Amino acid sequence: MTLPTLIQLSPFSDDLEAALAARGCVVRWFEMTDVGQARWLADHAGEATAIITNGHVGAPRDLIEALPSLRLIAVNGVGYDQIDIAHADRCGVAVTNTPDVLTDDVADLAVGLVIGLIRQLPRADSFVRSGAWAEGNMLLARKVTGRRFGIVGLGRIGAAIADRLRAFGPVAYSGRAPKPVDYHFHDSPRALAAACDVLIVATAATPETRHLIDADVLAALGPDGVLVNVARGSVVDQDALVAAIERGTIAGAALDVFADEPDVPRALIDSDRTLLTPHIASATVETRRAMAALLLDNLDAGLAGRPLLTPVGIDRPG
Repeated sequence: MTLPTLIQLSPFSDDLEAALAARGCVVRWFEMTDVGQARWLADHAGEATAIITNGHVGAPRDLIEALPSLRLIAVNGVGYDQIDIAHADRCGVAVTNTPDVLTDDVADLAVGLVIGLIRQLPRADSFVRSGAWAEGNMLLARKVTGRRFGIVGLGRIGAAIADRLRAFGPVAYSGRAPKPVDYHFHDSPRALAAACDVLIVATAATPETRHLIDADVLAALGPDGVLVNVARGSVVDQDALVAAIERGTIAGAALDVFADEPDVPRALIDSDRTLLTPHIASATVETRRAMAALLLDNLDAGLAGRPLLTPVGIDRPG
């Protein structure tokens, strides 16, 4: 039996790559030059039936159009903002992602970022390692318990963050519409920011949410407020955030995502008002294994013509 041809757009774990190799002829697209890709397409474009990628890379429109036999794009991640879902649908290409299995890890990291930023844990670690403790005590941090928390986007991940943070203080949220929950709803991120001390971004990245957190929202958050982003860098106006950090418009920011990863503005790196992590919200051994298993289940289903486990619909929220 002829194995299907799979286009791999990003590197994965050794285990996942071995599982992909067992299922098809894998073309490691991300390792090829532009010339090599063009030559491959000229000779083999009609052979590829599936693209395997991650949420950061997505799948370019021109590549989708260049593969006439393409039927599936399997994303190893929950985000799919780098794929034009409507365009893929018009081309007869289904898209899957790996929701739910990473919800706990993202929510856990969000809480960790809140505590780490407000209690200044990175600075405390450096204070001990540098020997500065021998010269005197570190300056006081701020208290986490009793803070008012606002969550932008109460989807799967936002709800999991809310469940964790309600032990620390009151939780409110904003979104497209109120939900049947006990948390107070605000009809805009700006109104939410004005009513909270910690603003946590957990909404999907879409054209509508690009720069949803702008200068006005940050001004409403105020000089004692902090921003935490575990969604996508595009949801926050990064230039406005840099300005807010430099001017003291807000007290600080904890960020796992950035506008142009892995490039991070020097102003954010140099600031003592920030806590920065390299897009690691789902980066645990357990969750990456679960994500890989779900991706493979979707791939197997798609190649066999069975219903997909977690298809991404055109209008499906992230």
